[in-house]
Amino acid sequence: MRPRLEWPLHIVRRVVIAVVVVAALAVAVPLTMNWIGETRARCDDGVVKKGENNECVGVTDGSWAFADHLERVEGMIKAENDRVLKDAKTKKEPYVSVAYMTSFTLGDDDSNSEDSVRHELEGAYLAQHRHNRGDLSSSPKIRLLVANTGSRSAQWEHTVGELIDRKTSADRLVAVAGLGPSTNPNLAALKRLSKNGIATVASTMSATNIQNIPGFVRVGPDNVAEAQAAANYLKKTDARTAVVVQDISDSNYAKTLNDAFSEAFPDKDHRLVGETMTFDSAGAPGVWKAELRNIPVNICDKKPEIIFFAGRGRQLTHFLDALANRSCTRQKFTVFAGDDTSNLNRRQIELAAQRAVRVLYTGLAHRDTLSNSPESVSERSAEYFQVNGQMDRWFPGDDRYDGQDIMAHDAVLTAAHGIELAPGGSEMTGEAVGRMFHQMDGQPVAGASGFISFQNNGNPRNKAVPILSLNSKGRADLVEVSAAQGRPPVGR
Repeated sequence: MRPRLEWPLHIVRRVVIAVVVVAALAVAVPLTMNWIGETRARCDDGVVKKGENNECVGVTDGSWAFADHLERVEGMIKAENDRVLKDAKTKKEPYVSVAYMTSFTLGDDDSNSEDSVRHELEGAYLAQHRHNRGDLSSSPKIRLLVANTGSRSAQWEHTVGELIDRKTSADRLVAVAGLGPSTNPNLAALKRLSKNGIATVASTMSATNIQNIPGFVRVGPDNVAEAQAAANYLKKTDARTAVVVQDISDSNYAKTLNDAFSEAFPDKDHRLVGETMTFDSAGAPGVWKAELRNIPVNICDKKPEIIFFAGRGRQLTHFLDALANRSCTRQKFTVFAGDDTSNLNRRQIELAAQRAVRVLYTGLAHRDTLSNSPESVSERSAEYFQVNGQMDRWFPGDDRYDGQDIMAHDAVLTAAHGIELAPGGSEMTGEAVGRMFHQMDGQPVAGASGFISFQNNGNPRNKAVPILSLNSKGRADLVEVSAAQGRPPVGR
């Protein structure tokens, strides 16, 4: 028989302790590493670093500024949100939340600019202020959340997940406004929000194929309405011929804009000359820029009076460069573009206006509409955006030349109007808010961009469309207020 090995008790104790320690470390070390990783990835409550560039994306109540240029307006939003929570505790004042969502951290490939997204957030804050304690004071009050989907909305899934979680949290989220430009990621985000019962209001999304989504409306005209308004304006000029230049990679914004104009412009007195001239911005920059450089050769041959550009503002600037170097220098052209032109920054507008061609576009809003066509906008709403008005006093030195503040204001104001009409108080649902959007025929939203009520598909009814012209001072001048049906609706 083999002799039994017996260890002294103190050695056994040490072995047991060592085994326990090793086992504990086996669990604790990965947990600690995960905690360290999560801590390093965390920017603030509800905001984390994502993607190759470690963008801070997610949802904040204004505590976290997604960019330095947003610090002032986010600070004002945070102060208002804190006041709402304080009143909820001390005065039992009910509240719900609305998020403003778009890409607030931008890269070179984004169609919107830092100016445009800052102006959007400034307009969103004005709508919150008016609803909570301004001239439109109503209940329940609104907390305004700021939701960043990252450059090109690459991180939309994370941010939308955060928003969905806030439906049942203390935030009581019922609606999301903004939504960004008409891109596939933004459309996917919109559909996910709708599927989860959150009402949505687009401020600048204009692609015609984005419609008939439950709980969704837009406060700006779709591309069909823009193209019809453009055609209505152009047919009052001496122009008789046009050609279309289209970005074939943009199936939402550019294609629907081309389709709509190609149908709206031709008649017995007006015609398109030649087939649509195309380029593909999804390719390498050197390729699509070369395509744009070659297009003026064909344009000189066709000699159209109007060049309708169905593409983003970023590509428009390169096309205008190419057109400035055309061989037919004596031929006069007018370039007409869509609302994405509003996303150009002031320097880009200055350069575009210097390219020896007239550049017009269908905008979404312009503060001069009040003086040009006062019956087509709410005077009370539009006054906030006038020179030396409330917005100038709140945000001095920030020349809101693009109308993005007006559109964001009207989008959040629409959400607020739906909240005011919906039953349930602080327990209301996003579905209820979405249904209220279609009950506004008798009491349209008194927007600074126009009086807004909605068709069953979510589009506004015959929305006012400003025709704008770029000038060399980096601003857009109002030429005329048009609409799909010729004249915009007026107040009652």
